[in-house]
Amino acid sequence: MLILGIETSCDETSVAVVKNGREILSNIILSQDKLHRPFGGVVPEIACRAHLESIIGIIHNAITEAKVMLSDINAIAVVNSPGLIGSLLIGVTAAKTLSMAFNIPLIAIHHLHAHIYANNLEHNAISYPAISLVVSGGHTSLFLSEKETKHVLLGETIDDAAGEAFDKVSKILGLGYPGGPVIDKLAKQGNCNAIPFPRVYLEKNSLDFSFSGLKTAVLYHVKGQDQTRIKPATKSATEIADISASFQEAVIDVLVYKTALAAKMHNVRSILLGGGVAANSRLRKKFLEISEETGLPVYYPSIKLCTDNAAMVAGLAYWKYLEGDISALHLEAIP
Repeated sequence: MLILGIETSCDETSVAVVKNGREILSNIILSQDKLHRPFGGVVPEIACRAHLESIIGIIHNAITEAKVMLSDINAIAVVNSPGLIGSLLIGVTAAKTLSMAFNIPLIAIHHLHAHIYANNLEHNAISYPAISLVVSGGHTSLFLSEKETKHVLLGETIDDAAGEAFDKVSKILGLGYPGGPVIDKLAKQGNCNAIPFPRVYLEKNSLDFSFSGLKTAVLYHVKGQDQTRIKPATKSATEIADISASFQEAVIDVLVYKTALAAKMHNVRSILLGGGVAANSRLRKKFLEISEETGLPVYYPSIKLCTDNAAMVAGLAYWKYLEGDISALHLEAIP
């Protein structure tokens, strides 16, 4: 079974063709980082326009690379929620147009559930139930995953997402956008215990997250509470590396603690990671340590499948198709 997936929830335009839910025949991803870098973050209007300009060409490229015809496709899958409304609309409109024009079934995909499924593209026989942590620029969420297509939300951020905090701290330090990769790199050169940044756990047994206070703590440390202290650019490379490492450690400590807590509370058989921040090398190392301590296998995708991509969308759609979960043409984008 061949499924064409479309992903335009934020600032990557991606189209993929996946066979039988696992075999990636093509996975084209066009990043918009260069467009948004001057602004220090994603600008919704620019993202929407870029999707509109590129979507047709990327669909063509994905079909060509997969060496198939649109008439060979058994279903069209598209992320319709959550995401930036303008970006989502481009993908949903393209998917509905293809579905109607070629009389191909349409399947709606939840963006975060697709990130969880990315693990199934590269790992065999994942045991369920599992605790799934999705960490990205816009989301930090914990799910109880009962199977490939059923995920119960256990907790989420009440303010900044982890990836958003990385971007904002990077901006405070004058490191540029996106912040995740550069902080990960600098942190390897720094002392993660140099600065006692706060870990916010909220009330007892809470599975929600909060990173706004941590971001503010970094801001005050760098510029003072009146924000008039020495500019970040004048700090030494060692100081910036120590700040990066200490901030990163504070984020990861909370992510790991709450995921382990959820795994214990729900007596699961494995832990799954997904989303852009799942590419962080320190986060991966800490979860491998948790795996050794608990005996639970921990799965995370390759770096390319951590970012927004359409292969995870098409892969998840295979299971939804088997379950008969087909969408109507009046499918809407839901931010």
